[in-house]
Amino acid sequence: MLLEFSVGNYLSFRERKTLNLVASSISDYKETNTITSERHTLLKGAIIYGANASGKSNFIRAMSTMRRIVMSSFHQTSTKTLGIKPFLLSTETEKSPSSFEVLFEILGTRYRYGFEVTDKAVVGEWLYEAKKNVEKFLFLREGDGIEVAPSYKEAENLESKTRDNALFLSVIDQFNGVIAKRIMNWFNKFITISGLTHENYEMVTFKMLDEEKTAKTLGNFYDQLDLGFDGLSIEKEKFNLKRFPEDIPEALVKLMVKDLEGAFRFKIKTLHKKYNKNNKNIGDVEFDMRSQESAGTNKVFNISGPIFDVLQDGGVLVIDELDSSLHPLLTLAITKLFNSEKDNSKNAQLIFTTHDTNLFSYGNYRRDQIYFVEKDEYGVSDLYSLVEYREENGAKVRKDRSFESDYIQGRYGAIPYIGDISKIVEKWQEK
Repeated sequence: MLLEFSVGNYLSFRERKTLNLVASSISDYKETNTITSERHTLLKGAIIYGANASGKSNFIRAMSTMRRIVMSSFHQTSTKTLGIKPFLLSTETEKSPSSFEVLFEILGTRYRYGFEVTDKAVVGEWLYEAKKNVEKFLFLREGDGIEVAPSYKEAENLESKTRDNALFLSVIDQFNGVIAKRIMNWFNKFITISGLTHENYEMVTFKMLDEEKTAKTLGNFYDQLDLGFDGLSIEKEKFNLKRFPEDIPEALVKLMVKDLEGAFRFKIKTLHKKYNKNNKNIGDVEFDMRSQESAGTNKVFNISGPIFDVLQDGGVLVIDELDSSLHPLLTLAITKLFNSEKDNSKNAQLIFTTHDTNLFSYGNYRRDQIYFVEKDEYGVSDLYSLVEYREENGAKVRKDRSFESDYIQGRYGAIPYIGDISKIVEKWQEK
């Protein structure tokens, strides 16, 4: 389970900013929105608001970038760059490393893992463990040197096998380190997806529909959402070499055949009832999901796989622009899955960005789950939660306030400054 994620000097985040999922002392929705572990009371997720170009997506990219580097570090070549962009609007940071750190819990043990990287190399890396309250280091990397704790036997004599652009953690994992494998498995369940380019995730949905148990769960979910169809028809066929166009180069064909060996192709159809002139049902008509159903229906279908995959196995799901193309009630239905004891028995956590202010009123989110991102005049993004926000008199925001109305009026910041719309229109018309 995730306790904290921190990022610094990356994209629009110049200073270190932290999203904290350790529950504060407030009592709001404690029974439904929190997880009680052996050591902490944790939140089941967080919701992030902010104006366009405020840095919301950059924060999600930071999470995605950390996971990408962890999962791919060992397999890339020594000449491969890391795809890192620091905060470029300051001479003090443009050539400095970016930092990423997570604090998480596995089976009652708390770990703190992070690294500092430039586009070309890892310049710092650390792993700490806390089985009780006291934290002890397992390894510490600074520049070219790696110090391994005497008790951390699985990492012994691996320092020299670590490239400048590779993480020491991934090297330990490749040599079957037990703790390293445990941490890599945690990152494997730390999933980040985009609500805008959701087509990339439909294969996860197809695989879940191909299994009897998860197919029933997804089917029930679609029925509850009333998406306008009465059922699904899925065709599964093996990859066929004859489907390649004849003008594709032979070398490329051979490469693709190797990659697609044993793969399947799925076709998804939605079923709609057909009626005669007396409005009597006379059968079903198949619609092509991609071309004949709405953008919102396609999105729900595509992201339902990752959603229920995380709910089934536990982990962290991060979604950028969850509400894009979705009716507010669909967004609400998805978020409520994670605050349900029945649907979220594995204590999965959901973090997402949105512009849907209805969730302030109907989402039943705690004040420590609601975050805002705001960018200042120097292009620097700030991240803060509603429970941290202070009124002008220094008082905390009360739980009986109208959060939605206050946010729209700019009380908490993190909204676009549009100015006087009538004057803008007048000037445009004059042209």
